Amino acid sequence: MGLLYFAYGSNMLETRLRARCRGARLIGAGRAPGHDLAFAKRGRDGSGKATLCPGPGALPGVLFQLEPGDLAPLDRAEGRGIGYDRVEIDVIGPDGRPARALSYVACRRETGLLPFGWYLALCVAGAPDPAHQARLAAHPWTPDPDPARPARQAAVSALARAGIADHRAYLSAPERSR
Repeated sequence: MGLLYFAYGSNMLETRLRARCRGARLIGAGRAPGHDLAFAKRGRDGSGKATLCPGPGALPGVLFQLEPGDLAPLDRAEGRGIGYDRVEIDVIGPDGRPARALSYVACRRETGLLPFGWYLALCVAGAPDPAHQARLAAHPWTPDPDPARPARQAAVSALARAGIADHRAYLSAPERSR
């Protein structure tokens, strides 16, 4: 039996998640009531990464079904126990029904962090609706000082597979399509 996973950051982009979890199957748009998003998790590269945080309303995200064998690689990618903790949260599925899903929340949160542009582009490209895309794209970001960074190269590749050739132009585009 598959596991329900709620993605709210860079893993919303199916090409990104599939590179980490080969068995991932897209379910559709979901929402996490009582949650919001902040770029308040310090990445190994020093930039801001997305994390769940308490908030009003319901955070939009994407629901996937994972195979049990996908958990170990996803835990490694998320730095389980060091960067993020795996949690179970209440979500609303694309059919409007409530469910429980796995997700990840930062072990520690910091203020004042900015995401790199390529990371923010992954989040924007995967966002389930234009309003959420616009909200994310309006967030301040910083260029990655290391264009040869392996994480950047993997992100650029995932964006290219999603049809996005230039993440900087994509972030500044008035209209985006996936």
